[in-house]
Amino acid sequence: MLEINLSRVSEKFLKKLPPKQCRQIAEKIFKLAENPKASDASILRGYKEYYRADIGEYRIVYRWSKEFLYMTLIGKRNDDDVYRKLKRMGN
Repeated sequence: MLEINLSRVSEKFLKKLPPKQCRQIAEKIFKLAENPKASDASILRGYKEYYRADIGEYRIVYRWSKEFLYMTLIGKRNDDDVYRKLKRMGN
């Protein structure tokens, strides 16, 4: 299992969510730590090393290395704000 590394932006987003949604996303993150290339995850178009996974109405943008799972962004699924934030982060 990979060690999970949450970005500040992701951590802040999770803290604002209701407990039920936060728990669902946390469960998905732990599943991705076990298998980052899950069948429901896909490579993020325009970014070679970033993947996206959907959980309910939320989208997780992440990447991984041999040891770590980097949770870069978490946001609303049908909201382009996730991708705007990713661009601003310079990734």
